[in-house]
Amino acid sequence: MSGRDLFCQPRRARHGAALTLVFTGVLVAGAATGSLPGTAPKSSPDTARSAAPAAHQEDVARAAAEALADGKSPVEAAERAVSRSGDRWGAVYSRGEYEELEEALDGRYTGVGLSAHRRRDGRIEVTRVRSGSPAADAGIREGDRLRSVDGEEVDGRPVTEVVAKLRGDAEEDPAGRSVRLGLERGTRVWTETVRRATLTTEPVTVRTLTGGVTVIAVTSFTKGAGDQVRTAVDGLPDGAGVVLDLRGNSGGLVAEAVTAASAFLDGGLVATYDVDGDQRALHAERGGDTARPLVALVDGGTMSAAELLTGALQDRGRAVVLGSRTFGKGSVQMPSRLPGGSVAELTVGHYRTPSGRGVDGTGITPDLEVDPVGAAALERARTVLRGLGR
Repeated sequence: MSGRDLFCQPRRARHGAALTLVFTGVLVAGAATGSLPGTAPKSSPDTARSAAPAAHQEDVARAAAEALADGKSPVEAAERAVSRSGDRWGAVYSRGEYEELEEALDGRYTGVGLSAHRRRDGRIEVTRVRSGSPAADAGIREGDRLRSVDGEEVDGRPVTEVVAKLRGDAEEDPAGRSVRLGLERGTRVWTETVRRATLTTEPVTVRTLTGGVTVIAVTSFTKGAGDQVRTAVDGLPDGAGVVLDLRGNSGGLVAEAVTAASAFLDGGLVATYDVDGDQRALHAERGGDTARPLVALVDGGTMSAAELLTGALQDRGRAVVLGSRTFGKGSVQMPSRLPGGSVAELTVGHYRTPSGRGVDGTGITPDLEVDPVGAAALERARTVLRGLGR
């Protein structure tokens, strides 16, 4: 099974705003008329469930063609057509933006090398600084408060928007372009200027807690992430409990999520989905470890392909899901090339968990709802694993 992934977030205004980059899942399916060669639909929320996908695609393509003939921006014209359609999560990308999204599938991105989350008080806190990154070289540490990006305050803003500002616009802020960060650590408040760099992602990390519980954290389902999960599970002692940490996992390649599911399932259904009414299914490979105690840890940043994996493990009784309700990305987009070389992604369907639950707009409700922030959540997961026999 093959597939692609894109970064997608609703965006209507292009000028002066950074492209919001959020991993969302791609469902593998046959090509629709006008879709890119080798591409597949992807998953993300949508409000235009009643829209006619084929007509919608034709309207957007026509708007781009007319704008190109008139010497105007086909991207802006296509975006206006998407906005009029009511397809909230439809998106239009320039050629350069789309190329950057393709690179991201290979685990490469432009940024400064830090991860962040929004605290309950709305403040943005640095949760991880990658070793050897521009952020690390600048002395930024985990726990620092991020106050502003290029002079714009970030308190209260969605983390996805803050990350977009850190990474910059695909065409206007390439690697090497500097970004000014306002930071706070205790009583110290300062400004640091760092240069963006091309970095590689580390989507899967493995560590062992006291008592032998293994935490497999998956931050995104880029290429190879599913096999990394399977390799990690295969290397564990028999019966050792696993916490599959999907907190903040904003999705990725659905094919990789299905491979990860195969580490814990012996074949069977992972999800169903429809494309323009055509029903399809995704199945795990046989041979997974079905006996190992498993807890899936999720939060409001668990999206799309990560929700698909969570729903499969929950519906099939394979894992206890712990944390808070997931984001709720469950519609399918299909990319298609527009006149002038830009790309539109338009909603064509929705996916469901093995029991038939829709995820779009509702998310996955955990079996045990707990505060997913910090080490306390991992300690609770370890307690649950002890109850499961490990």
